[in-house]
Amino acid sequence: MKRLRVVEVGPRDGLQNEPRIKALSEEALCDVRVKLVTGLAESGLADVEVGAFVRADRIPQMARTDLVIKKIRESRPELWAKHRFWALVPNQKGLELALQAGAKHISVFTATSDAFNEKNVQMSVDESLAVLKPVVTEAKSAGLAVRGYVSTVWGCPYSGTVSPQRAKQVTEELLAMGVEEVSLGDTIGVATPKQVDTVLALLPKTWPLAVHFHDTRGTAIANCLHAIEQGIVTVDSSSGGLGGCPYAKGASGNLATEDLLFMLHGMGYETGVSLEKVCEASRELEKSLALHLPSRYFKAWKGVHGF
Repeated sequence: MKRLRVVEVGPRDGLQNEPRIKALSEEALCDVRVKLVTGLAESGLADVEVGAFVRADRIPQMARTDLVIKKIRESRPELWAKHRFWALVPNQKGLELALQAGAKHISVFTATSDAFNEKNVQMSVDESLAVLKPVVTEAKSAGLAVRGYVSTVWGCPYSGTVSPQRAKQVTEELLAMGVEEVSLGDTIGVATPKQVDTVLALLPKTWPLAVHFHDTRGTAIANCLHAIEQGIVTVDSSSGGLGGCPYAKGASGNLATEDLLFMLHGMGYETGVSLEKVCEASRELEKSLALHLPSRYFKAWKGVHGF
């Protein structure tokens, strides 16, 4: 039985675009995030994004990620020791904050599109790569695991279509810095399976890659399946289908973890994750924030359980 690794991005990539969470107090916000992260880890998800060390005035949903990490470390040391809790860092300052918080796993990010990167981090792609190189070097010297994200692989909200060669170039540069894997992102949800194949065909099979699809136009699950058939063994997804990008209008909804697990388990893939427990974690979040999560499987699960 083939095993696939699922990286849960809901507590970071999902919540960062959720407006309701802004109304919570700092303490309440941290408690909601801690409960979601620990609930997802308890489901068997070995990789969970815990937050981001970014400016709170720009993305308030990620404020006090240091406190979220502290609460997880102190309240659930057995989970902290066994799971990989990833924190996104944009630059040297973000790394310093991550180290002070005791993070052991960080992610860095850039894009294929200068227009998107300048909107996001006020730098061109090449400038951001230059900034990230010493960050990755220092993080690895400190014993941290480092993951890389490449946004807008299949399209940019500002400049449109992006050359697949650009995705290869940026991915290669991140790997050369020493990141342990690169997640390829369809930030605005425009990819189709054939376009997924076009990009993956350019990248050596030996490269450690993951895929990260947004479901803006309903193609995320198809794209994910196609990527798996092309040899990808790591997939990012978001509990309940939470998600979107603050810098890409209309890019709402990541691939839902529940929908992904239902498909994978039904096809005989092993993930080590309890679909039931993921649904329970999503349900707790839905109640806490008065949300209506878009995951199709989750909606069916609620119907069966009378929610």
